[in-house]
Amino acid sequence: MSSVPSIQPKPRPGNLREVAEKIEEATGLRVQVLGGKLVMSPTPRGKHAGVIRYLRRQIEPALPDGSGLYEVSSVMMPDDRDDYATPDLVVLPESWDMDDDWLADPLDAALAIEVISQSEKSREIRDKADWYAVAGVAALLVIDPRKGTWALHTHPDNGAYRDVLPGKYGEPVPLPAPLGFEVATDGFPVYGR
Repeated sequence: MSSVPSIQPKPRPGNLREVAEKIEEATGLRVQVLGGKLVMSPTPRGKHAGVIRYLRRQIEPALPDGSGLYEVSSVMMPDDRDDYATPDLVVLPESWDMDDDWLADPLDAALAIEVISQSEKSREIRDKADWYAVAGVAALLVIDPRKGTWALHTHPDNGAYRDVLPGKYGEPVPLPAPLGFEVATDGFPVYGR
């Protein structure tokens, strides 16, 4: 017999956020609703968490006044509170500290950061980048510890980012305005090493 709990209600458009919350409570997995689909991610492992820690240590002290770096804060799709993503890190106005809502406005996000898990597929990564562009998040930084690479997506326009700057570990990431500083990537861990 399976020990996996039955989730009620069953997923359907209009209740996906509720179902996602119940799955998180029952399993401990991180659940997002991207493009009307439930997407579950395992709890980050050591190297995944290590990249996030290295990023936090660099970004937080360099942020402009009035900005904060947040973990476990979800960004909503405009006009669809049932559809949301939870980036590994997101730069939002510090007023987020006092907000009662749990879904941030994507236009308030200066930067979302996604660290790729070992098991993520290329299509899932592309779908996620497209989601952030459709939502209107100004910039998305994707770090891939599987390959030791990164990609900075900027200028969302008509459901896609117009500019994508690829790089590899050891090359700094030039964050766009209003951030306007570089993030060093040397020393980031690579999976399997």
